[in-house]
Amino acid sequence: MDILNTIHLDACPICKTNGVSVKKITVEHLVSKNLRTTVAGDHYQICMNADCEVVYFNNAESIIFSKNQINMPIWFKKDADPKYACYCSQVTEDQVIDAVLNHGAKTVKEVNAVTGAMKHANCIENNPLGICCHKAIQDAIDKGLG
Repeated sequence: MDILNTIHLDACPICKTNGVSVKKITVEHLVSKNLRTTVAGDHYQICMNADCEVVYFNNAESIIFSKNQINMPIWFKKDADPKYACYCSQVTEDQVIDAVLNHGAKTVKEVNAVTGAMKHANCIENNPLGICCHKAIQDAIDKGLG
């Protein structure tokens, strides 16, 4: 592989935004059932550009999965509805903000007690990034406090 292909390996093939690595198991779990057999190779990225239709890509295998091929809305993508803060417990950003504004929650632990967030943890399969939703919940708390 030449150096130019190596440099662009982790950039979204559509918008050229650098991707964030995700595990294959995350992609397999979140793509539409009829596409699961097309998830090949191990090097997947998620496009973090809110305006780009691409969610997951694997440039080494020339694979792209767009928003309409994912079985749930991706919280940071434009027009995501609902906008989940915790995918495992299906707690939305609005529910977190409500916990802050109407129930006095100020920490992730307090939000979790009010909303039930993070009770059914299987983040590697349910969260589009394949990681814990703690940061997304904290970001929603900050919105509510702001």
